[in-house]
Amino acid sequence: MATITFDTLKFVEKLKSVGIPEDQAKVISEALRDASGEAELITKKDLQIELAPIRSDISLIKWMMGILLGGVMALLLKSFFPA
Repeated sequence: MATITFDTLKFVEKLKSVGIPEDQAKVISEALRDASGEAELITKKDLQIELAPIRSDISLIKWMMGILLGGVMALLLKSFFPA
């Protein structure tokens, strides 16, 4: 899984620039870093791996529906045009 890089010093400086006290800014920065560290991120590769079986199932369903539709059409044609 991917990780997020987080510049805590820059974040603290930005918070201080808008008037938040330094000690409070540090606590907010640490809390945000801890929370983002627990987040499980997924990459495009991970997503492709997880979606591969689903795509395969959808492809199989498409083939099955095509065969079923062909069978229904054959029955309809047979009923309208008996031999």
